[in-house]
Amino acid sequence: MTDVAATEIDREAARPTSRAAVRPPRGPDRDRIGPVVTYVVLSLAAFLSVFPFFWMVVGTTNTSFDIVRGKSWFGDQLLVNIRNLAEQVDLPRVLFNSFYIAIISTVATLLVSSLAGYAFEIFRHKWRERIFAALLLMLSIPFAALMVPLFVMMAGAGLINTYAAIILPTVANIFVIFYFRQATKAFPHELRDAAKIDGLKEWQIFLRVYMPVMRSTYAAATIIVFTLTWNNYLWPLIVLQTNDMKTMVLTISSLNSAYTPDFGVIMVATVITTLPTLVIFFLLQRLFVQGMLGSVK
Repeated sequence: MTDVAATEIDREAARPTSRAAVRPPRGPDRDRIGPVVTYVVLSLAAFLSVFPFFWMVVGTTNTSFDIVRGKSWFGDQLLVNIRNLAEQVDLPRVLFNSFYIAIISTVATLLVSSLAGYAFEIFRHKWRERIFAALLLMLSIPFAALMVPLFVMMAGAGLINTYAAIILPTVANIFVIFYFRQATKAFPHELRDAAKIDGLKEWQIFLRVYMPVMRSTYAAATIIVFTLTWNNYLWPLIVLQTNDMKTMVLTISSLNSAYTPDFGVIMVATVITTLPTLVIFFLLQRLFVQGMLGSVK
């Protein structure tokens, strides 16, 4: 090998083999820029998310004029607004209506929909996938197309202006059935087999084995169903025809539709309406994350 060839080989060996080798070392200032930008963006997003709630709480302490004027700090009208709301609305009755409908609807929906999701995944049948596909196809039907026939059905059954008219249409929730079926795919079938060997019947397996194991899924579904039922507006507006049957959402709508709405009173009613969903979420937050991730314990 000649001296020239040896020199070329040495140059090739000494040449950097990657882009990382030719990059200048990162300085401490450059390492700090990334986290700073991240925190700034996250702080801005958090502020934009929380500010409407802050402004709503602030509005409960101000007069209607101050709210319209854009006052964004606390005032001294909280007790006045609460007293005015109590004078305009039968608050205990309205809250009872909302809680009764939301709780019964949530429990019934979770029971029926989880049973359906469990059956769709556990039991094998040649029509299973076709029936499930038909259910998913029904999700594409807007509720506006179902209102008239549903109202005719409720009127024929004599259920107009009753709690049952609100609760019954929500019991078989297709999305919740789909959610439970997907979550059941992670359910250990060995537990079901062991329970059958121990002599448990299918309904006992569902109550004693399936439900405790899938508690995170039930927690996530509870938050979803309770929030949807609590905030339901259109269907209760159609079938509830007297003031003593109104829910909190309908009450806020009636307060807002006045000729001269008192926004301080509306803000108080809105805060009261928001609190139950916040409490439910924070109580079940840890299990909610597990349920949305599909974890089974």
